[in-house]
Amino acid sequence: MLFFCFPRVIVYKRYLGTSFKSGLKFCGSIPKRTISNSLTVFRKISMAEESPLLVSTIDKIRVITLNRPKKNNAISQQMYLDITKTLNEAASDAGIMMCVVTSNGRFFSSGTDLQNSLDGDLETIIKVANQTLLEFVNAFILFPKLLVAIVNGPAMGISCTILGLFDIVYASEKATFNTPFSKLGLTAEGCSSYTFPRIMGYTKAAEMLYLNRVLTAPEAKSCGLVADVYKEDELDSIIWPRLRQVSSDFNEKSIIYSKQLVRRWDKEDLLAANKAEVERLGERWASEDVMEALIKFMNRKHRSKM
Repeated sequence: MLFFCFPRVIVYKRYLGTSFKSGLKFCGSIPKRTISNSLTVFRKISMAEESPLLVSTIDKIRVITLNRPKKNNAISQQMYLDITKTLNEAASDAGIMMCVVTSNGRFFSSGTDLQNSLDGDLETIIKVANQTLLEFVNAFILFPKLLVAIVNGPAMGISCTILGLFDIVYASEKATFNTPFSKLGLTAEGCSSYTFPRIMGYTKAAEMLYLNRVLTAPEAKSCGLVADVYKEDELDSIIWPRLRQVSSDFNEKSIIYSKQLVRRWDKEDLLAANKAEVERLGERWASEDVMEALIKFMNRKHRSKM
């Protein structure tokens, strides 16, 4: 789910006054950069030596790797913008036939980084976050080439909901899938209100979207969200050789044109679903109950680290 990254001063003063603990620390260090020897670095999104997002190319495959293992690969506002830009660039790059999204560390992603902040008044922040989410999800909807996710661990919130927009999802046996909207007073996003019922059936989607049901990797496979499940070491030994073979031996135009035929019937509906979800989330984020739930969430995280 996309958590709008409210500046601390707005949230705290609105609900807690000025007596909130000043010792609460939000910014962790970014983990050291790691990248497989089989990949050649195409471009670093961040100019920093240690990047939370790695973009690389192997054969005709553009690889986006979330690289914040110490933060469970939580996605910052800047990462949203950079992933969107990377997808749009890969879409227009004639040398790329496939984009793979994966991550380093124990988590695929814990969702949006609640501890990341934006500057400005509440209305402006919601507007900016809405537009960021809209463009982020649209980049997945409109991506014309093969889109593959390799889910190495728990996928939560937005990192789970966007999986319905991928062409193929492979998962580690340690992966889980969770959309904890109701606990925070939020609503579906990532087009999950459209894709999940169509992929897994209404009742299973309802369990996930309404009741925060956590799916295991085998359960996600059985309901169609995941194509196949592998042992952790097999993600490298089986999946990557297969994808490289596709990029070198398969006809690129055949895949792209087939995807156009498959997706054309849903594209406008997906764009409309994304717009509706973003608008509803904007309304929810402006509500008192969501702000209160956010404070409780932050307090729980703080206590768990004490």
